[in-house]
Amino acid sequence: MFEFQIKAHCSNTRARLGEFRTPHGSIQTPIFMPVGTSATVKGVTTTQLEKTGASMILANTYHLHLQPGEQIIQDSGGIHKFMGWEGPVLTDSGGFQVFSLAKLNRIDNDGVVFRNPRDGNQIELTPEKAIDIQMALGSDVAMAFDQCPPYSATESEVEIACKRTHAWLERCVSVHNRPDQALFGIIQGGGFSNLRAESARIVSSFDLPGIAIGGVSVGEPVNQIHRVVRDLSPYLPEGSPRYLMGIGTIKELAIAVSQGIDLFDCVIPTRLGRHGTALVKDQRWNLKNSCFRNDHDPIDSTCKCEACAKHSRAYLHHLIRSNELLGLTLLSLHNLHHLTRFARSIRQSISEGCFSEDFAPWNSDSQAHHTW
Repeated sequence: MFEFQIKAHCSNTRARLGEFRTPHGSIQTPIFMPVGTSATVKGVTTTQLEKTGASMILANTYHLHLQPGEQIIQDSGGIHKFMGWEGPVLTDSGGFQVFSLAKLNRIDNDGVVFRNPRDGNQIELTPEKAIDIQMALGSDVAMAFDQCPPYSATESEVEIACKRTHAWLERCVSVHNRPDQALFGIIQGGGFSNLRAESARIVSSFDLPGIAIGGVSVGEPVNQIHRVVRDLSPYLPEGSPRYLMGIGTIKELAIAVSQGIDLFDCVIPTRLGRHGTALVKDQRWNLKNSCFRNDHDPIDSTCKCEACAKHSRAYLHHLIRSNELLGLTLLSLHNLHHLTRFARSIRQSISEGCFSEDFAPWNSDSQAHHTW
């Protein structure tokens, strides 16, 4: 049910154009996946989301287990029917919450015990439980349960997290038995090149349908993310989709694509939208600022999203300053459209053989520039 086909390579970088076939449709890579943590991309409907150009989204095992519970979603016919989204869905295993909710959990070799932030009760999440939940959810791609150490972790602490991640991966593989769901393994190793290379070797040896780079965007300097991706690129399986977890900024997307990465996700577009900020090329505009009060141009005249096609900066400024929910929705839609549009222009540039790691379609001479 799953097939990844590389359609083109870029001669001057490791960038590649691909197609990933899943039970809920094919996606063209490289691709940006909007984050729908609780089976919703915040502030927008699935119909609106489709119009942004998004074709695959991410949801979260830990949060859906807390509310509404995987049994309710399974009884509804699976996550696609539950949320009204017909395209592919990837579910994160909850491993990132091991990092982000460190004050609420306890980690050992068996798994992680969380303190439920809703009622204070204890929740145990093991590799087997994370896979069982994801199989019940019915996502197209399930992620193995891993330990994501913080940037501040020592080499010894990261080595322990890597060994635990690899042992947990073996346990995930042993219980995963849903043929219409692809299981991806996750590489850890922090900023330590030797641990990253060893983790890549071990995770690749499982020969899973896809592989991910985890443990980035956890507080480290951005140039360390670049180094991790460049160092790992030669170790990643050629014939599988490669997923860089939690990255959604323009420069980092382009650099990672140049190293052969195919899939990305990030909360940035909707999080910024909810705070009144619009993505414009490689800039961030705070629409609350008074300079937009009497500005009757669209956010971006080259953008065809609903916010830009129908509304002015002045109107959006008014909505944001008035705390109107519509303003947050429109900015979220614009930001989502911006990143899916950027990924589309990357694909076009790769197909033309003119992609580079400093790619910016608004400055490019390629055909992607003319369609941006």
